[in-house]
Amino acid sequence: MALDVGIVGLPNAGKTMLFNALTGAGATVSGKENVGMAPVADERLGQIAAVVGAKKVTRAAVRIVDVPGSGAQLFGNLRQVDALLLVLDGWSGTRSPADDRVTLGLELLLADREHVERRLERVAKQAKSGEPALRDEAATLERLLAHLDSGETLATFGEPIPAELEPLTTKPLLEVVNGPEGIDLKLEAELAELPEADASAFREGASALEEVVRRLFAALDLVSFLTAGDKEARAWTLRRGLTALDAAAAVHSDMAQGFIRAEVIRWDDFVECGSHAEAARRGLQRLEGKGYVVEDGDVLNIRFSPP
Repeated sequence: MALDVGIVGLPNAGKTMLFNALTGAGATVSGKENVGMAPVADERLGQIAAVVGAKKVTRAAVRIVDVPGSGAQLFGNLRQVDALLLVLDGWSGTRSPADDRVTLGLELLLADREHVERRLERVAKQAKSGEPALRDEAATLERLLAHLDSGETLATFGEPIPAELEPLTTKPLLEVVNGPEGIDLKLEAELAELPEADASAFREGASALEEVVRRLFAALDLVSFLTAGDKEARAWTLRRGLTALDAAAAVHSDMAQGFIRAEVIRWDDFVECGSHAEAARRGLQRLEGKGYVVEDGDVLNIRFSPP
């Protein structure tokens, strides 16, 4: 499933370095939007691939968006992302991460307030037509604007927020300190351009960015399910609580349309058994229907009738 994460930071904090470190894209500060995929490290996937002798291994990934600009221009372009990474300056000596955190928090809050105010102006004019839904939304926006002007945030409003607002301050916010107190993003961006084995040898361990991606997974409430065959072993992302039918759609729309059943094995049982057939023989493989709620670490084999 496509999940977008936007990067936010004050000038020279290291936004594009974080983008490159996560995606290995080698982007430059060009004034253009950068989009790339951040792979998710998963030791289970390698073990599954070894069992089936997969020729290709594909990690799950999160889509990262690095938008140029600042203030209203930047924030307006990030309203549709699912979470925000806040890059804090811990390297320059001219600012502190704490100062960046406060400034960014205020900018996000101000951007949301201005967005509410602009939408209220439009909806209030449209509400003169007498349509009840528009009058109700205008009244909600008036209460929301008063709430913000009292110094509160959208997160504490206590009422449903009109979906059209796509607010920033209610999104998951994850901080990344660029510098000695956090992550050396310049170094990580350079290492991202090297082969994985060379980069790991230089670090003498895993990248600190793996923890950033894991935090994103937790903040977005995601799970990973796996598919395994001799051609490819692959991890996929899914919102926690979604079903086998949703998983089938994530793999291919044809699978969802012709869904028959899902063969489900826990990943560690699959590794121990060595095959779907042996797992079935031991009673460790289950047959589940469309409504089965997928769990993290499930190995799924979707049976479907091609449309």
